[in-house]
Amino acid sequence: MSKKLLLVILFLCVVFFVAAQGKNDKIAIGFNYGCGSEFNNRNYTFTNHFYKAQLYYRIKETKHFQYEILIQPEINFATHQLLNFYFVKPETPDYIQKREEYTKLKNIHEYVLNLGFLVRKPIGKTFSIYALASIGPMITDTETERMSDGFAFSDVLALGISAKIHQFSFDIRSSVRHVSNAGLNSENAGYNTKNIEIGVSVCL
Repeated sequence: MSKKLLLVILFLCVVFFVAAQGKNDKIAIGFNYGCGSEFNNRNYTFTNHFYKAQLYYRIKETKHFQYEILIQPEINFATHQLLNFYFVKPETPDYIQKREEYTKLKNIHEYVLNLGFLVRKPIGKTFSIYALASIGPMITDTETERMSDGFAFSDVLALGISAKIHQFSFDIRSSVRHVSNAGLNSENAGYNTKNIEIGVSVCL
């Protein structure tokens, strides 16, 4: 419950920050929903769906491109199962017990604060395409054979297209996501997923 409360507090901070700025067409706030799964892999399954609050801030605009920074608090709900129990090697302490435990289907909750940089190319007055890269700290609540629970990082590369209608922008993007803990904990094989997101934002 405390992790969820922290995410809510972070989101409220974002909302209050935006409200304090007054009317400013450089700022937009939005909401995205997405889902995904692991790349074809014989060792494990991993499926996920997630919700993101989004704060965009345009830092620079040229004749052909716009440059934005992006803050994305995220809750990710995933399911994971070890398929190849030989992934847990005999030198692992209590490896028989861990093989039995890790081959069970698990539900995983991830709490993420993504910090991103976005390059946008407008196409006419309505559409734009963009590339996005983000990285952020993450808390995961479930230990698996691939990653310890606790602190980790979420890295995302995405390509997307937006359509702007009045103050609203409708968005779809595909992304590749890597999750690991940078060797800070014992298990660090991590997960790699392909995802699709849809969302809407409003320019303030």
